Amino acid sequence: MKKHIVCFGDSNTHGYCAKTGGRFDEKQRWTCLLQEKLGDGYLVIEEGLSGRTACFSDPFFEGRSGLDAIYSCLMSHEPVDLLVIMLGTNDTKERFASSAACIALGLKRLVDKAIATKDCWAGKRANILIVTPQNIDPKYEDTEVGATMGRGCAEKSELLAEEFRKIAELAGCHYLDGNQVITAKPNDIDFMHLTEEGHRQLADALEQEIRELQL
Repeated sequence: MKKHIVCFGDSNTHGYCAKTGGRFDEKQRWTCLLQEKLGDGYLVIEEGLSGRTACFSDPFFEGRSGLDAIYSCLMSHEPVDLLVIMLGTNDTKERFASSAACIALGLKRLVDKAIATKDCWAGKRANILIVTPQNIDPKYEDTEVGATMGRGCAEKSELLAEEFRKIAELAGCHYLDGNQVITAKPNDIDFMHLTEEGHRQLADALEQEIRELQL
């Protein structure tokens, strides 16, 4: 059987393209590129939802809490050999009034629930890779999306890497800081979504990380 890798994230996992307002295609999204790189022995499963948070319920949009979705997601795709979680960008929104440290606690709740979903791991220990998303550029505040994201998101996003690293260590998860492997800057439209080059760089880094895990 192929190794099942579930990629659980937000719009940057779904593949939102800020230039078109649509979605990057299968030759551009990091999830699809990762599948191509890993080859036939793996099944990379895209589970990206625009606006998804680690644990916050959004008062304006339905079904955005990762905490509410993780159980059904994992059980739908069992057996799971690796869960890749890349969330946190939407949790910085001003309307959630949460610090970076509290966002990390929300991630911890999500991770704990994933670990507790024992039936999806086929009798093996839960295997989770936490990825800190690329930081939001402060220029986002002057864009259309800045009005709904609110203020202070970029500053909080810069603090997530260290907070998420501590959560990964505490929960026994693997860890990758996207800011250390994505050198391409966010797009120049909303300043928070990955460019095509950013998708490629993330796929390259994840392939190397996953091969070292020897699933």
